[in-house]
Amino acid sequence: MKNVEWKQRAEAGALLSIGVYLLLAACKLLAGSLAGSDGVKADGWNNLSDVIASVAVYIGMKIAQKPRDRNHPYGHSRAENISSLLAAFLMMSIGIDVVISGAGALLHGGKADAPDWPAAAVALASAAVMFLIYTVNTRLARRTNSTALAAVAKDNLSDALVSVGAAIGIIGAQLEWLWLDPLAALIIGAIICKTAWEVFMETAHTLTDGFDEKRLAVYREEIAAVEGVRDVADIKARTLGNDIVLEVTIRVDSRLTVAKGHEIADEVERLMKKRHNIRSTHVHVEPEARVDRQG
Repeated sequence: MKNVEWKQRAEAGALLSIGVYLLLAACKLLAGSLAGSDGVKADGWNNLSDVIASVAVYIGMKIAQKPRDRNHPYGHSRAENISSLLAAFLMMSIGIDVVISGAGALLHGGKADAPDWPAAAVALASAAVMFLIYTVNTRLARRTNSTALAAVAKDNLSDALVSVGAAIGIIGAQLEWLWLDPLAALIIGAIICKTAWEVFMETAHTLTDGFDEKRLAVYREEIAAVEGVRDVADIKARTLGNDIVLEVTIRVDSRLTVAKGHEIADEVERLMKKRHNIRSTHVHVEPEARVDRQG
């Protein structure tokens, strides 16, 4: 299947998450209020924060597909990163609010009455739905190499586990552990804050051109093994949206012709594209003898 078609499916996956999150958030906030469950209401707020994140990812995907122009010679790929950063701040604000509410309920000794059983059923049904969405989005993320959609998929799995936790809180409250439901709300709020912090740190690392040293070491080793490459003098990489841009300086025999040096550079580019799906590899060729004399 063509890459463009999979990109469209990735967008559909983001839209699916938005629709499901909106439905679940409405159901949980309503069920939590009617059943008197702080845990389920907190889970509903969690899903509402996920709507924000998914909308940001979808908008970022659309902007990132715009072709490069005079003001954006590298394209618009980092739009996904900007939208993720905004989503992290919004998620953190919701998480802090949920934590404060849960802590307040705990300090007052929990609720006087246990939440009703239907709230637990809503939480468990939500967990099943979110696990299904996680499976779909994980598959799409792998097909499209979309880091943004992969992050959404991880959040889907986290939400499934959070819903299970909310159900456990209700069951515990029914067993007269009335403090367990607000405790579940407090933990859910903490999970929202943790997820927001992780999204922020990962996005900030990307926007400041951070890159995994272990992956760079793999690239260096493979390029050094290409026939005609005497040494890899320098290598660095950055992430632009879902794409990796690699810059490498190789040393070759100074007696080679310009055409032969160009062939070796082309082989390096093909290798990185084939093995790691790197969109762009910029190869600078230096003569080995000249570098040695300067050293």
